[in-house]
Amino acid sequence: MEKRHLKGMSLVIAAAVLLVGCNGLGKMKKYAENVKYTVEPSPLIVQGDSVAVAINGNFPGKYFARKAQVELTPTLTYAGGETPYKMVGFQGDKAVGNYTVIPYETGKAFSYSGKVAYTPAMSTSELMVKIMGKQGKKEVPFEDFKLTDGVITTPYLLLSDDKVLMAKDAFERITHHNENAIINYLVNSSVVRPSELKEDDVKALAAFVKGVTAAGNISLTGASFDAWASPEGELSKNENLASDRAKSAMSWLKAELKRYKIKADSLDTFYTLNPRGEDWDGFQRAMQASNVPDKDLVLRVLQMYPDLTKREEEIRNMAATYKEIAEEILPQLRRSEIRLNYDRVGKSDEQLIAMSKTTPDSLNVEELLYSATLTTDLNEQLRIYREASRIFPSDYRGPNNVGYVLYQQNKLAEAEIEFQKASSISDNPISTNNLGACTRLKGDRKKAMELYRKATAAGPEVKYNMGIIDIQNGDYGAANSNMSGVNSFNAALAKTLGGDAAGAQRILEASPDKDSAMGHYLMAIIGARQNNGDMVRNHLGMAVQKDASLRDKAMKDLEFRNFKGQLGL
Repeated sequence: MEKRHLKGMSLVIAAAVLLVGCNGLGKMKKYAENVKYTVEPSPLIVQGDSVAVAINGNFPGKYFARKAQVELTPTLTYAGGETPYKMVGFQGDKAVGNYTVIPYETGKAFSYSGKVAYTPAMSTSELMVKIMGKQGKKEVPFEDFKLTDGVITTPYLLLSDDKVLMAKDAFERITHHNENAIINYLVNSSVVRPSELKEDDVKALAAFVKGVTAAGNISLTGASFDAWASPEGELSKNENLASDRAKSAMSWLKAELKRYKIKADSLDTFYTLNPRGEDWDGFQRAMQASNVPDKDLVLRVLQMYPDLTKREEEIRNMAATYKEIAEEILPQLRRSEIRLNYDRVGKSDEQLIAMSKTTPDSLNVEELLYSATLTTDLNEQLRIYREASRIFPSDYRGPNNVGYVLYQQNKLAEAEIEFQKASSISDNPISTNNLGACTRLKGDRKKAMELYRKATAAGPEVKYNMGIIDIQNGDYGAANSNMSGVNSFNAALAKTLGGDAAGAQRILEASPDKDSAMGHYLMAIIGARQNNGDMVRNHLGMAVQKDASLRDKAMKDLEFRNFKGQLGL
């Protein structure tokens, strides 16, 4: 009987030990609601294709069993599955292990952060905390505890309105030109000699005047006459001589215009006389460029005479000594320079449209590129830009603009080939930007951003494109910076995501996207973030009116969680 008694006592003690162990975890499980949690953000929100969470918790004193361990695993649960965050472990102050120790008497606060990749199924989900209690070989699962709702997916409202760029033409319908000629004179003379009229430049100017009327697209705008005397004569005579030479050159041109019945404006507006006096500067330049022996010495000696009369005398003396000065340098200074200005008027829009169809090879590249801008028909634009690419294969603008039109036609693969062709012709920022847009749409944001950084010289559109990637990456500060000054749906979205609902409203109200279905939907979100129920209801109503599918989206959207039953849908 004694042995049986001892055996019975052993069973009782063993049962008591087991009961105490279970009661440790059992008590923790029973009072698990005493563990307090705060979650940020709440609800969860996708950012940069991930759903991040920060949890602050507190185990109260006399809660955590000294030899127990618990493993907390925040988990997103949704229809058809769940996605766990990383597990975090805690243990009592007498437990064996490497988890964070929680003192029994005082308890302890803790912080946790984690991130998981977003999947569309998470759009309607809950963040639960799964808890597994352990002590020795025993494992006790606690009841799952809901921490918050998830996930707000507002960043995915992003519109793919990447800015591809057309390479512009440099067409000018009216271009400014001039024809020039020089008439030389004998010493102390302002008579236009017949021999001078046989010089090539004078003959060319005369031939141009003769052809003005026949050309039909030339408008004379003015003529100027700059005249000089050589610096060896007397100063007063040289000034008069320069004036007379300007007048004689003008008389010759007037006669030519009259011969071909070309009417010019009055003397005061069409003709400009510029007598320059003696050409001391021209003399110095001609001497410096000549083969005159000791030319540097000659110039230094002449520059020693501030008295112009004395210097003129010295020049005459040197001309008598140096034959080249007398025969080559001084004669070229006795002159009138004629400059006839005119405008050439280019082809009319009607002519360009017709010629782009019938004789595109007869147009220059600027005319051909410009003719494509005269139609809104994408197929016709594509035809003209293909002609430009064929006729001017060394100009990158042809294939770039072919790619631009193909992009507008949603032919992304074909457009990318053309942008690559343009870049191979000339490494230019416009085509580089366009390749960046194609690359982003294919999903390679990193490569696209590299291309955009290389293409910043193409214009402000590049920064806007960078802003789109910033939104996708969850960098809303950079997005707002890159989209600064732009009034668009995406710019308003960036402001919203960055926490500036009022700024987002101002941008969207000034945007052409404000009256679209998605424009109204975003405005409803902006209203919700400003706790403006009327704004939410009004804009959701207009959004659903334009796109009925948005009704179901709005009913599930956590942006409107504070207005359940008040949406009016």
